Amino acid sequence: METVEVNSVSLKRPRSEDDVANADEIKRQKILEKPKAENNSGQSIENVTEQPKDTKSEIIPTEESEEQEEEELEDSDEDGDPESFADMMKHGLTESDVGITKFVSSHKGFSGILKERYSDFVVHEIGKDGRVSHLDDFSVPVDDEDPSEETFTVLSDEDKQRLEELQLFKNKETSVAIEVIEDTKEKRTIIHQAVKSLFPGLETKTEDRDGKKYIIAYHAAGKKALANPRKHSWPKSRGSYCHFVLYKENKDTMDAINVLSKFLRITAQRLAHLNKCLMNFKLGNFSYKNHPLKLGELQGNHFTVVLRNITGTDEQIEQAMHSLREIGFINYYGMQRFGTTAVPTYQIGRAILQNNWNEVMDLILKPRPGAEKGYLVKCREEWAKTKDPAAALKKLPVKRCVEGQLLRGLLKYGMKNIISAFGIIPRNNRLMYIHSYQSYVWNNMVSKRIEEYGLKAVPGDLVLKGATAVHIEEGDVDNYTIHDVVMPLPGFDVIYPKHKIGEAYKEMLVADNLDINNMRHKIRDYSLSGAYRKIIIRPQNVNWEVVAYDDPKIPLFTTDLDKLEGKPLPVLPTDGKFRALKMEFSLPPSTYATMAIREVLKMDTSIKNQTQLNTTWLR
Repeated sequence: METVEVNSVSLKRPRSEDDVANADEIKRQKILEKPKAENNSGQSIENVTEQPKDTKSEIIPTEESEEQEEEELEDSDEDGDPESFADMMKHGLTESDVGITKFVSSHKGFSGILKERYSDFVVHEIGKDGRVSHLDDFSVPVDDEDPSEETFTVLSDEDKQRLEELQLFKNKETSVAIEVIEDTKEKRTIIHQAVKSLFPGLETKTEDRDGKKYIIAYHAAGKKALANPRKHSWPKSRGSYCHFVLYKENKDTMDAINVLSKFLRITAQRLAHLNKCLMNFKLGNFSYKNHPLKLGELQGNHFTVVLRNITGTDEQIEQAMHSLREIGFINYYGMQRFGTTAVPTYQIGRAILQNNWNEVMDLILKPRPGAEKGYLVKCREEWAKTKDPAAALKKLPVKRCVEGQLLRGLLKYGMKNIISAFGIIPRNNRLMYIHSYQSYVWNNMVSKRIEEYGLKAVPGDLVLKGATAVHIEEGDVDNYTIHDVVMPLPGFDVIYPKHKIGEAYKEMLVADNLDINNMRHKIRDYSLSGAYRKIIIRPQNVNWEVVAYDDPKIPLFTTDLDKLEGKPLPVLPTDGKFRALKMEFSLPPSTYATMAIREVLKMDTSIKNQTQLNTTWLR
């Protein structure tokens, strides 16, 4: 799945030297007291869509040689031809495997290909003020204390080439010496400013060599310096936070942020220069503010989607899109929630809640059919044969994956302490498993609810009054519609419907050896409080258009970057060989655009099914 995504980001100004010194002293004391903590870049970002991870990048400098080796290994595998990948995906999940079985519309379904090109699926964040984030300006805010224009012309092309190679670790040089031809303090200052502004991550110093002055550019403390903010001039007139729009193509948000964090001195000027050397994303719409952006500080996302090679008639498409606009779609948790391999994440979550730690270990490490990298297959085979974490780890050059983390934990704590071994996996990853199980239950229960009672509110359903869920009483049922009805994710702090579906929740959990009245776990992190989620979502700002085309490789609408670069849309034929449905809509946070698209097509949106469609299409 390939996408274009536009996010709003804020980064805080660097700390003063005193702040850094104090923080370093505190950090040294903490290191003496406990194991090294995970790196936290102190950045705030708005992002709620779930995207597939793609860590490929030619410019990411890493802090340790082991990490660099792992990234090279991760990037080395070929995707393979369509037939072989489709064959591997035969073992993937389908929608019915995770409870996604119902539709709300009455139109006849039709087929179409989703995300054939990365630009066929574009996501723009909607800010809390209701404005859609767009990348439409590369200019940098100017203030009186910004470097002069001479800063950007003082270096020769040869100097710039050498500095770029040093910055990006493209050769074995540890420094670059620039001779100061006109040796004045002002000239040296301009060269210092130019190097630091144009090549974030480099430090400079002045040296005398054979009676001549040189500016020496270098990476302070090697690659690790890229992650450490250092003192930088920050005008008092600026706000403390640099806000900007992040545009990325087929790139996970946190991957992009991790790359940025290694290069930054976080002024808009330095950020803008990164556009020249970073692949797959661009930065723009810079501004300085006195407040940060915070996680979840958004109204939702606006989607622009192209479904190619559609088979529906004009009448079918009109019916489908009118239904999406007027009724909406079932608010299922999408396929991304459950993983893409033969072992769904909800199964691991269920084993955690059952306190069955041997099952957790087995599900994560056992051999599995389907699409996996070769070294993971060898690792799993070794584990199945020996049950020796050290031996299995030797087959696994990439140690940062969940399998590698669990094996390291087993090596450290032993096979009799799987709970502690599992705890080595980052908390968010561990919680993902139990949230996946909650989502699996919710999907199945919503399908049962719609099968049993249809698309109207009924007595015993739940609705929200403020943040509190209450049951619909017989006399109040006419005051509510299906768009008001919510259903709970199982937990200790929710109530359940007072009709057949309430019993269905209990029966499903009993079948999974769980007690719906006791969702507290002996490990606090795994205790589920539960939550409520609307069962039907009606998208906003729904628009659509059917277009004809001949070439499957041409873009069918322009992205923000296309517009900035002045790229026009190709001229489309009036009567092409193929037809595509271009659609736009806005959704609130934590809803899945793929589920809206599923309602339009009335077809399975799983990777397994889409891969088969793409394979047939490519033939």
